[in-house]
Amino acid sequence: MNKYLTHKGISVFYTDHGSGNAIVLLHGFLENASMWEPFIKSLSKTNRVICIDLLGHGKTGCLGYVHSIELMAEAVNAVLKHLKIKHSSFIGHSMGGYVTLAFAEQYPDAVNGLCLMNSTAEDDTLEKKANRDRAILAVKQNHKTFIRIAITNLFRPKNRTIYAEKIKGVIQEAQLTPLQGIVAALEGMKIRKNRTELLRKLPCKKMLIVGKKDPVLDYKSLKDQTKTLDVEWVEFPDGHMSHIENKDEFLHRIVHFIEK
Repeated sequence: MNKYLTHKGISVFYTDHGSGNAIVLLHGFLENASMWEPFIKSLSKTNRVICIDLLGHGKTGCLGYVHSIELMAEAVNAVLKHLKIKHSSFIGHSMGGYVTLAFAEQYPDAVNGLCLMNSTAEDDTLEKKANRDRAILAVKQNHKTFIRIAITNLFRPKNRTIYAEKIKGVIQEAQLTPLQGIVAALEGMKIRKNRTELLRKLPCKKMLIVGKKDPVLDYKSLKDQTKTLDVEWVEFPDGHMSHIENKDEFLHRIVHFIEK
């Protein structure tokens, strides 16, 4: 069911399907809870599946000029507290992975497991911070063009033709993201903490899903990151959008992770 919660004076949108162990699905930058729709039917057969629109995305309002990752994690906690869910497994795509780690830092006892999907525990390099600033300027100049280019560039080059119709749909959904939400998220991601040590110490089950040809994240850096971590490594041959580019295998892997 689609529902809303009032949090700090804004509406936070979430969906709630099924019953059983709670699974929280967190979308990435320029996405919203609708990205998980192809998987809800399968996952909710044996689990309670919660999808949340993060601050400034989808049908959730904006809280200010900067949506820090910690602020987003607080909104997630508000939803789970409202639903009286004390323990969950988390799957976070890209920015949703950053929020998952921030949530785990703030509420470690509430996390049964976490999957970072096309995401990282590392903070932004100086180069990436500069790219965030350039992105803020670009989106202020031309909102629609920025979104179209940003979404297309998340896919492996050869997949941009194969999934042309899918990409068009993702872009249309992303166009609904308000300018303030985009800027606030970029500002928040730019200042996020390095949580590699947290990922190392968390006692719950952990999985990292990577795309070998991910244009956004550095494959080698991710590989090096996991050498000393007790994290299950799942590698796909494509880009940043594993839920589209590797849909069937992705579902298989997350079902296995949840049931572990």
